Amino acid sequence: MSYFFSEAARDEHLEHVAYYESCQAGLGARYLLAFDAAMQAVCEAPERYRIELPPSIRKYRVPGFPFNILYRIVDSGIEVLVVAAHNRRPGYWMERL
Repeated sequence: MSYFFSEAARDEHLEHVAYYESCQAGLGARYLLAFDAAMQAVCEAPERYRIELPPSIRKYRVPGFPFNILYRIVDSGIEVLVVAAHNRRPGYWMERL
C-alpha cells in the first residue's frame, strides 16, 4: 500500500523539514528518514494502529521526533491528514478534517 498527503498535511510536513534543517544541518534529513520509516510501518499494516477519531482516523507516533501522523485508509491507499507537532495546541488540526 502507498500513501499520499492532503494538501494541508503536505505543507505542514515540509514546514517541519525546513524547521529542523534550519536548526541544524542534516536534521531535516533525519526527520525525513524517521517519517519515511513511520509511513512504511503504517503502509505495511495500516489497521494495526489505534483509531484517534472515529470512525476511521488513526494515529501513529513518529519515533525520535515529537510528531503524530494522523491518517485514514482510502481506496487509493493511505491519506496522511495531519503531521501534528506535540508542542502545538492539542487538536489544532480538528478544523481541517
